Amino acid sequence: SNVLRMSSGIQIKPKTAVQKSKTSSLPCSPEPALKPQPKPSDKLNPKTIDPFGAHSRPPSAFAAIYAKGGIPCRLVHGSVKHRLQWECLPETVPFDPLLVTLAEGLRETKHPYTFVSKEGFKELLKLEGATEKAIPLLPRLVPVLKAALAHLDDEVFRRGLDALVQLSAVVGPSLNDHLKHLLTNLSRRLMDKKFREKITVALQKLEQYGGKATVAIIKSKIPTYCSI
Repeated sequence: SNVLRMSSGIQIKPKTAVQKSKTSSLPCSPEPALKPQPKPSDKLNPKTIDPFGAHSRPPSAFAAIYAKGGIPCRLVHGSVKHRLQWECLPETVPFDPLLVTLAEGLRETKHPYTFVSKEGFKELLKLEGATEKAIPLLPRLVPVLKAALAHLDDEVFRRGLDALVQLSAVVGPSLNDHLKHLLTNLSRRLMDKKFREKITVALQKLEQYGGKATVAIIKSKIPTYCSI
């Protein structure tokens, strides 16, 4: 059955596997037997991917949520001033988890995430009933604000400081139980002249909204603070 019959009557046996392997190793084989070796210059100039390149970085959690429509507001470019446009009434938006998500966005350094997170956080805290909605979220908000205050980017620190004062104005003395976790980063930045006045004003606001008990808490971390 392995014999092929040609029309001329000549019988030709098909090549065996051994014969095929021999013919494939001949120099006339269409495919080269060996892969080309790398040049010496390739070792001196390796083609590597920059791990810090823009294309190799995955999007942040806030950017991913924003891209999927998880933030129910968008930036509207104005001729003079930008503003937020909400896809629904802000009063109907649940603070949990949106307020925490916006606080996480304060660490963004790219547009439009910087504007959306800053303005969204501020506008939510201005809504009626914000106090009752924000106080239960303090255990989750404080670590996020702490990360913003510890950020090396100056603009991120400023946004975190502004957000802290805005939160203090809404929750009042309820923030005192968590204040120590935030003051360490403020104490470090006080060494920088460009932030000294802004931090001092912020501490005075924290005292104003937090009451007399706030003074002792601030002084425990920043002994040089002068009460208003």
